[in-house]
Amino acid sequence: MAFVLPLAWPAAASDLTVKVIDGEGKPVSDAVVTLTPDASTRDAATLSSTERPASATRIINQKNETFLPYVQVFRPGDMTVFRNSDTTRHHVYSFSPIKSFEFVLRPGESSPPLTLEQIGIAAVGCNIHDHMITYLYVSDAQNIAVSGTNGQITLPHLSTGPYTLHLWHPQLHPGRPDIVRAVHIDGKSTPDLITLTVSLLPDPRMQIDREHLGY
Repeated sequence: MAFVLPLAWPAAASDLTVKVIDGEGKPVSDAVVTLTPDASTRDAATLSSTERPASATRIINQKNETFLPYVQVFRPGDMTVFRNSDTTRHHVYSFSPIKSFEFVLRPGESSPPLTLEQIGIAAVGCNIHDHMITYLYVSDAQNIAVSGTNGQITLPHLSTGPYTLHLWHPQLHPGRPDIVRAVHIDGKSTPDLITLTVSLLPDPRMQIDREHLGY
């Protein structure tokens, strides 16, 4: 199931479904899709600050020497807590410009809440287990979601008009242009469907991969 962070819904709206697949046609999970309204659409769907959801606290679990989830989306001002559900110690850390931190967590311990104020991406690793990695994606995009195991995302209740779609995944090849698409929501009763094909690097959780810790 896709993870969606909704804001207030416009009165006249329709849905957009995005399917993310790899070169073999297999579904891709953990892809972050943001949909930004162009100027005319933005004017029709302006949200006041009082309509934005309250700050949330999201748990990043550590179980079987794996961070769960692999990718987590946050709004600026949200908090995260790292929980050690393993029987071994973990040393959680990030050198990210948006948030630098480290916690040593014994089995059963949780970190204090960590507030994420800045927009950007923080890669988080474990200094004891190099194969462990998770990504904190902080965004104020009005429409944002993460693909589930079926590779699909549904962005609901969109105002009609033009948008720009951006797709990010932690295993996209570095140095290549971002995946960007122009999208027009026409207000149909059935959801629009867009299929995006991505080329990904091997899963860093299966190997030692320090490169992405530069986020």
